[in-house]
Amino acid sequence: MAAPHPASPEPASPEPASPEPASPEPSAPRRTRRGTRTKDALVAAARLIFERDGYLDARIIDIAAEAGVATGSFYTHFASKEEIFTAVLTELQDEMLHAGIGDGTRKDPGRGVADANRAYLEAYRRNAALMAAMEQAAAVDRRFLQLRLQRSQAFIDRSAVAITRLQKAGIADPALDPDITARALNAMVSRMAYVTFAADQPVPFETLVRTLTRLWMNALRMPHE
Repeated sequence: MAAPHPASPEPASPEPASPEPASPEPSAPRRTRRGTRTKDALVAAARLIFERDGYLDARIIDIAAEAGVATGSFYTHFASKEEIFTAVLTELQDEMLHAGIGDGTRKDPGRGVADANRAYLEAYRRNAALMAAMEQAAAVDRRFLQLRLQRSQAFIDRSAVAITRLQKAGIADPALDPDITARALNAMVSRMAYVTFAADQPVPFETLVRTLTRLWMNALRMPHE
């Protein structure tokens, strides 16, 4: 939040007044902007280092050097490697959550499933190195495991809503529990994304999209061509 603007100076009084110390307010906004730029640079640099070295081998000294600041400046904004990695993951979650499942009410609901799978897989492919770093962190630090589960829950909730809509439209198997089904299907897609892009076991991208989409639809007993 920007600092308040200092009040406009009053006209000089003809009578003597007690001198007051000069206000530091005019320089405060510059410090705030500079601090924001430094923090943003550190987060951007951290992302590069985590992608390059993984979570376990990433070092604060390398993050500071990549950002072009002294190591002491790092600790002005972040208390630890864990804290800055959390900031990086927050930005990642914002990007990944743009991949939706569609509302399932269009004439071709299968296209909605395919579009959602494609968007998610494309986002995962763009961020594969960072997703691999997140898997490392989740394996050694329960805080990051909880962040990973929270991210997964956002996808599960969205998918459960879509499955419910498909059931109400008479397109999906009404006997399926939407939440449990969403958990199973999202686990399938996210694990395949990890194996394909982060664990470097590639398959043709379009084949991956088509296969996962058909498995999604088969699981829900949705009609398809």
